[in-house]
Amino acid sequence: MVERLKRNWFFNVRADILSGMVVALALIPEAIAFSLIAGVSPMVGLYASFCIAIIISFAGGRPAMISAATGAMALVLAPLVRDHGIEYMIAATILTGVIQFLLGTFKVARLMKFIPRAVMIGFVNSLAILIFMAQVPYFLGKSVMTFVFLGITLLILIFVPRYVKVVPAPLIAIVVLTIVSTVAGVHLQTVGDMGTITKTLPNLLFPDVPLTLHTLQIILPYSFALALVGLLESLLTSSIIDDMTDTESDKNREARGQGIANFINGFFGGMAGCAMIGQSVINVKSGGRSRLSTLVAGLFLMFLILVLGDFVVLMPMPVLAGIMIMVCVGTFDWTSFRYLGKAPRGDAFVMLMTVIIVVATHDLSKGVIAGVILSSIFFVAKVSKLTVTSEKKENEQVFYVKGQLFFASTQSFEKAFDTYVQEQHIVIDFSDSHIWDDSAVGAIDKIRLKYAENHNEVTLISLNESSQKILHQLAVIPENTANSVSS
Repeated sequence: MVERLKRNWFFNVRADILSGMVVALALIPEAIAFSLIAGVSPMVGLYASFCIAIIISFAGGRPAMISAATGAMALVLAPLVRDHGIEYMIAATILTGVIQFLLGTFKVARLMKFIPRAVMIGFVNSLAILIFMAQVPYFLGKSVMTFVFLGITLLILIFVPRYVKVVPAPLIAIVVLTIVSTVAGVHLQTVGDMGTITKTLPNLLFPDVPLTLHTLQIILPYSFALALVGLLESLLTSSIIDDMTDTESDKNREARGQGIANFINGFFGGMAGCAMIGQSVINVKSGGRSRLSTLVAGLFLMFLILVLGDFVVLMPMPVLAGIMIMVCVGTFDWTSFRYLGKAPRGDAFVMLMTVIIVVATHDLSKGVIAGVILSSIFFVAKVSKLTVTSEKKENEQVFYVKGQLFFASTQSFEKAFDTYVQEQHIVIDFSDSHIWDDSAVGAIDKIRLKYAENHNEVTLISLNESSQKILHQLAVIPENTANSVSS
């Protein structure tokens, strides 16, 4: 028990505490911005981030990953809040948690194996681009001093880590430049300009909605979309952190943990959330490795709100934007430019389309789903290349089938046979082929029936065991006809 606690919580205490503090500071403007996107009070996003981070530190399956209120979830919630109000948003958040827990129980993480590497690269790159685009309003078209503070922040993040290892560079940048801007009276956009922060804890509540089928009909589509978007972003982020830390995570537990976090979070009036790639990368880059870093992020976030709220509102947005820009630089897969030149054209196209769709729609799920569909289409097109060659022997015509016989290759298979010949012995050799589905069996039946109409005898040979089994199960021609099957 002691060893388990140390492995999960206390093997990296100093770095985890400091990295968690950095993440908490970076969470505040993001949570406020996402609240505004969803059309709710800034405190809704802050409470959600506080609750989710603390709960997921215990219930999640990926140590050091940060979960909180996110832009992807806010975009889904916005029309619900606009049309039905915040109470329905709270109800949808609770139902989202239930759906995610059930999906985790049924091991939804197994579906991760169907996401190709090209889609993963596109996902990472599009996230980096979206994070950068979200920072642009905080410095573009602003004062000269905004660019000065942005530049100083970038210099601190680049050079300080070379000489100072004890304290994370982002924490140094935030504290020092907030003090400098306040003492010098520099006019910069601050966290306080984004929304009002109240020094209060969230209250336990139950959504004030009628418990009727009509309410379920309203929130279920949103909850289902939230559950899928949240799990997709969380599980993909989990895989990225796995690679960064060279460790494994329990993704089904993570799915269940996301469900538990959103379920409880809803009863405290928070909006649905999920894993955050930007803050997770900040945490790992700052030295966070265990569950303690995630717990500290949540606790310190609430400490900042309740105790240091007057300091938090003074934090310059150019400094926080600079930190997130460096996250973009570290997140973007710069080797993907070389990948575009070396990878198969289909994979390169999939990666580009994933990035384009995500950036155009600001919806990670649309880009990933489109990438998976495109990869599937290219794969099917590749494996559907089937050839049939023939050889005339003394008393029979032998056809050699080479390739996979399934729904996408049946047309090529059928066109290869001249079924108008009469009174011949036709042998179809499947030594280099495999029968996969009902469409393939249907195509074979069609050929056999056409040959039989012209008084030909058809024999199928060299079928592997699996192909024989599906043929025996689905073929419409009775086995006692002259069209025998042999192996």
